[in-house]
Amino acid sequence: MSAFFTLVLKDLRQRLKDGTLLVFAIVLPLGLAFLLNMLLGGDPETEFTAHYGVSDLDGGELSSLFVDEVLESLEEEGIVELTTLSSEDDANEAVDSGDVSAAFVIPEGFTEALRNDESAEIRVIGDVDSPEEVEVAVGIAEAFASEHHRVQLAVLTTDPSSEEEAALTEQAAGHPTAVRVVEDTDVDRRQLDSSTYYAAGAAVFFLFFAAMPGVVSLFEDRRTGTLVRLAAAPIGTFTILMARLASTLLFGLVSMGLVITVSTLTFGARWGDPLEVAALTVAAVLAAVGIVSAVAGFADNSEQATNWSTVVALLLGLMGGALFPLANLGPWAALTYVTPHYWFLRGLTDLTAGGGAVSLLLPIGVLSAMGVAGVAVALNRMGRMLHA
Repeated sequence: MSAFFTLVLKDLRQRLKDGTLLVFAIVLPLGLAFLLNMLLGGDPETEFTAHYGVSDLDGGELSSLFVDEVLESLEEEGIVELTTLSSEDDANEAVDSGDVSAAFVIPEGFTEALRNDESAEIRVIGDVDSPEEVEVAVGIAEAFASEHHRVQLAVLTTDPSSEEEAALTEQAAGHPTAVRVVEDTDVDRRQLDSSTYYAAGAAVFFLFFAAMPGVVSLFEDRRTGTLVRLAAAPIGTFTILMARLASTLLFGLVSMGLVITVSTLTFGARWGDPLEVAALTVAAVLAAVGIVSAVAGFADNSEQATNWSTVVALLLGLMGGALFPLANLGPWAALTYVTPHYWFLRGLTDLTAGGGAVSLLLPIGVLSAMGVAGVAVALNRMGRMLHA
C-alpha cells in the first residue's frame, strides 16, 4: 500500500506543477459558465415586470374598460407599472427616452367605432431595446381585442334588436370565459436555474479534459522508460495502474469541488444538499475517468490517446446537454441517455425538484456502471502496455 500512495502523491504533485489543476478546475469551467450565464441566462423563477405608458385619447366606455379593468388590474398585481400620458406625442417621447418600455395609445373615436361594428385599433409603441416587454404589451392588447370579439359574437348569435344589444353586450362581457389557464405556483419546478445549469454543465464538460493528462501520461512514462522501471520494481501491474487511476479520480474530485464552491460563492449557483451532491459528483468523476481511460487504452501513443479522448469528450458533452439544453431532438433524444453528462444534470435537476436521496439512485447507478465498465476495460488494455 505504501507504494500505491507514493505513486498517487507523485502524480498529484506533477499535476499541480504543470498548472493543469488551475486551468481545468477553475479557469475554463468557471469562465465558460459565467459567459454562458451572462449571454443566455435568465432565471425561470424571476417575476416579469414592465413599465408601460397609456394615453387614452378616446375617454369612452370601452377604452376606459381597457385601462381600468385590464391595465390597472395588472398594476395592482405588481406585473406592470403604469404612467398616464396625455397625447400620442408624449407616448412617443416617453418610449424614445426610455422612461417606459412600451406605450398604449387609444385613439379618439375608439368606443364609437366598436359600438358601430367598425374597425378600431389600440396602438402599441415599443422600445426596440425592450423586445420582451413590447411582446407582452402586444399580447395584452390582442387579448383585449379577442375578448371584445368574443362578446360581440355572443351578442350577435342572439340576433338582438337595437334596444337589447347594449344590455346583452354588458351581460356577455360580465360572463366568465369558458376556459382559463392557471399557473400552479405551488408545484416545484423540475428545472435548474441558469446559474446552476451552466456551472454544472461546464464542470462536467471540462471534467473529461481534466482527466486526460493523468491517463495519457502513461504513454509518456512508457516513452521515457518510467513504466519499465516500475514494472521491474516489486510493484504489481494492478497497483501501478490503479494508482494512476486513483490520482486522476482525486484530481477530478478536487476540480469538481472547486467549481461547486466557487460558483456557489460568486454567482449564486444552487447545487442542493452537500452530501447528496457529493455522492452524485463522485459517481460522475468515476464515469469520466473510466470512459477517458478506456478510450486511451486503445491508443498507440499519447498524441493518439489525446485526440481520441478529446473527440469523445466533445461528442458526449454536446449530446448530453452540458453546454446548452437539448430539446426537440425527436428520435435522436435517446442518444442523451448514453452520456454521463445527462445523468449528472438529471440528478441535480431531481434534487432541485425535491426528490431527495432516493431520486439519485438511478443517476448514481448509471454513472457508477459507466465508470466501473470503463475502468475494467482500461485495466485490461493498459495492462498490456506495461508488458509490451
